Amino acid sequence: MSIRPIRIVGDPVLRTPCDPVRTITDGTRRLVQDLMDTVDDEGRAGVAANQIGVSLRAFSWNLEDHGIGCILNPVIVELSEELQHDDEGCLSVPGLFFPRTRSVYARCVGIDVEGQEIELAGEGITARLIQHEVSHLDGELYIDGLERSVKKKALRQIRETL
Repeated sequence: MSIRPIRIVGDPVLRTPCDPVRTITDGTRRLVQDLMDTVDDEGRAGVAANQIGVSLRAFSWNLEDHGIGCILNPVIVELSEELQHDDEGCLSVPGLFFPRTRSVYARCVGIDVEGQEIELAGEGITARLIQHEVSHLDGELYIDGLERSVKKKALRQIRETL
C-alpha cells in the first residue's frame, strides 16, 4: 500500500470527530495497511486515521513492546489516577514539543481488521500513545490539554513556525 502524507494543524479533518468503522471492507483493509505503512517510519509511534485525511475511528502504533499494529473503533476503558508529566509531540504539529500531563496507565479495546476484539494497554509511552491517538479520533490535538500558560506559548510557536 503506501505511506500517506500527514495532515498538519489547521486542516479541518483534524478537528472533526471521526465516524466509527461500521463494516470492514476492502477500503478498510487498505486504510489499515496505509496506517501501518505510515507509522512504520523512523520517529513515529502512532498515526490516527484523520492524520492521513480519513475521518474514521482507527489508529496505528509502532511501539517497541507491542510491535506495529492497528485498532479500529478504539475506546479507552481504563486510565490510572496516577499521572505522568512529560514532553509530548505530534506529527500534525511538527517539530514542537510541550509538557503534557497524561495518565501513567491506559487500556483501550476495539477490533482488528478481521473484526476480532483486541486490546492495547500499557504504561509510559504506550499509555501516552493511547490517550493521544484516541483524542485525535475525537477531533482534538494534544495542545488542547496543555496547561494555560504552556498552551499560550504553544499557540504562539505554532503560528510562528507553521
